Amino acid sequence: MDCFEEDLVNALREIVNSSNWQCLGKKSNFKSQCTKVYSEDGEHIVLIRTEDDRFWAMDSSCPHEGGPLDLGDIEDLGNGKLALICPWHHFDFCLDTGESSTGLQNQIYEVRVVQDNVYINTQNALSLCPIPEINTVSLGKESLEDVKSTSTEDTLCYWATKILCTPDPKDKVMLTQEVLERWNSGKITEVGQAAPPAQPSRKDSLTVLEPGKIKRGKGGTQASRIALLHSLANIEQWAIDLSWDIIARFSSFTLSSGEPLPRQFFSDFVKVAGDEAKHYLLLERRITELGSYFGALPVHNGLWQSATDTSQDLLARLAIVHMVHEARGLDVHPQTLSRFAAQDDMSSVKVLEVIYSDEITHVAAGLKWFTYICSEEGRECLSTFHELVKQHFKGYLKPPFNTEGRKTAGMTEEWYVPLVKPSS
Repeated sequence: MDCFEEDLVNALREIVNSSNWQCLGKKSNFKSQCTKVYSEDGEHIVLIRTEDDRFWAMDSSCPHEGGPLDLGDIEDLGNGKLALICPWHHFDFCLDTGESSTGLQNQIYEVRVVQDNVYINTQNALSLCPIPEINTVSLGKESLEDVKSTSTEDTLCYWATKILCTPDPKDKVMLTQEVLERWNSGKITEVGQAAPPAQPSRKDSLTVLEPGKIKRGKGGTQASRIALLHSLANIEQWAIDLSWDIIARFSSFTLSSGEPLPRQFFSDFVKVAGDEAKHYLLLERRITELGSYFGALPVHNGLWQSATDTSQDLLARLAIVHMVHEARGLDVHPQTLSRFAAQDDMSSVKVLEVIYSDEITHVAAGLKWFTYICSEEGRECLSTFHELVKQHFKGYLKPPFNTEGRKTAGMTEEWYVPLVKPSS
């Protein structure tokens, strides 16, 4: 009988081991509301324990711009369903379905508690500690050296660096508009060279918090609209800096042939900087009309991480910032627009429509120069893009995609569909 029981236990153990159920440990180990669980495929998971002692799980990276959902809050949105709130841009994800009121969809995982052990159903090995990453070789060229600025005020890079070091967003906007006019009119003729700061300056009065410490209001109120517009204004402030950073940081970039970047590269990103400055002003004005001001709410600086991660690789910068993050902005536009339209806030809708139209051209600019460099250096565009995204972007790209908006920018499905998580 003992032999029979041992054989049965071993057989059951083999069945469990061959299944997709991963044991995380004792239930008592998970006292926090959210616990990050690391997955071998890089698509990490957040384990959620609600006040009624139930467990849930979903991907820990927000499908919008990769915000850390493991640092989010749990809210009851009033329909009896609990949602996990992204700390970056306040998008909600239903614990039951992974659906968001913004139209986004996050991957959820089945969770069971058996004999006080917590199990998650996934085919990938999980760990409560970070899994060491395998070193990979960058596809891009580390062509930028630490060059001290030798540029005068007659060069584009001098002003790019000056704008990056300007903390007040209104001053940043004013300088951007001035440089845009001077560059387009030919008053500034040389690109020059400069080493930009590691991170742009910000006003001392601006409260910059860790992403998980930024709270949000309830949906469907003017306060929530102000909070979302404030988040978007923060994005635009960083977007201004990203445009000037790519100009200054890669001013000395040379192709494998030894040729520098064409002048049109810099003209395109001066235009992008001007657009982002315009967007900030539109949003800041709308926030003021609603009775608040930029800086009234805390902001986060998580958006600069992509710039830091791609600071030595121009192809990676174009791929991640302009062809992943900015393209994601196109994806969420219809749902964001509908949230304001549902509250009859047509003034904000008009602002968002202007931003959307411009952002299509920004994705197009990233795609244009990514394909240009690949072509000049004999690289295959699609495979290079896919490898760079896998290397520099955490996790998979997630639907829904704004197929029409992406197509208008020139980004057809073969660019991004292969980067979607394959079905189990």
